[in-house]
Amino acid sequence: MEMKKRVSLELGDRTPAELAELLVDNCRSSDGEVEGLTDEYKELEILSMVNIGLNSLAKLPSLPKLRKLDVSDNTISGGLDKLAEKCPNLTYLNLSGNKVKELSTIEALQNLKNLKSLDLYSCEVTTLDDYRGGVFELLPQLTYLDGYDQEDNEVPDSEAEDDDDEAGPHGDDDDEDDDDEEDDEDDLSDGEEDEVGLSYLMKEGIQDEDDDGDYEEEEEEVGNDGVQGEKRKRDVEDDGEDDDDDDDDDDDE
Repeated sequence: MEMKKRVSLELGDRTPAELAELLVDNCRSSDGEVEGLTDEYKELEILSMVNIGLNSLAKLPSLPKLRKLDVSDNTISGGLDKLAEKCPNLTYLNLSGNKVKELSTIEALQNLKNLKSLDLYSCEVTTLDDYRGGVFELLPQLTYLDGYDQEDNEVPDSEAEDDDDEAGPHGDDDDEDDDDEEDDEDDLSDGEEDEVGLSYLMKEGIQDEDDDGDYEEEEEEVGNDGVQGEKRKRDVEDDGEDDDDDDDDDDDE
């Protein structure tokens, strides 16, 4: 996809002034220059143009609020002096995988007074003797080179998180919403478990009552049978007495 079309697609129904972050990685610049971007993107803070065939930043528009610029995996070999003019507030620059061969090429970055982190991975300049010392000497404002400071301390994770938080507040809101949804689901699950447990206990109670009732009825039946048995016994005895009386009467006659 051409870079102009990709920029338009990422913009959607918003205006350029509403955009704070723009990623157009892996599209294609038709002439090796920045395309589709104008000075209207004045609120842009993060711009990523990775692997799009750039060999120059000469046509980069004025982006006064831009803090992070990633143009890695292109064929840029010079012309970096324009960055200080177009992006004066740049704090992070990724030039990894470009055609930067000499320290003199990055000397143009001296005017980026706010530049804090620079990445030059896979650039030929990294093979020079005392490469790191030379870069830190040329750019005294720099804190991190290729992810490490002058004492070889790695850039802390909090630094990257702070950058992401500042540029993408809406992303944090989405995370909070997701957490809230998960909490709601947990609460719902707990409620359902409680309800199931209560229902089970109530059911058990009802069954116990039914069992007690059956037991009482059985006792009553047993009792009734006993009474009936006693009655039958008494009836038999009475019948026997009656027979004896009849025999006595017959003898008297």
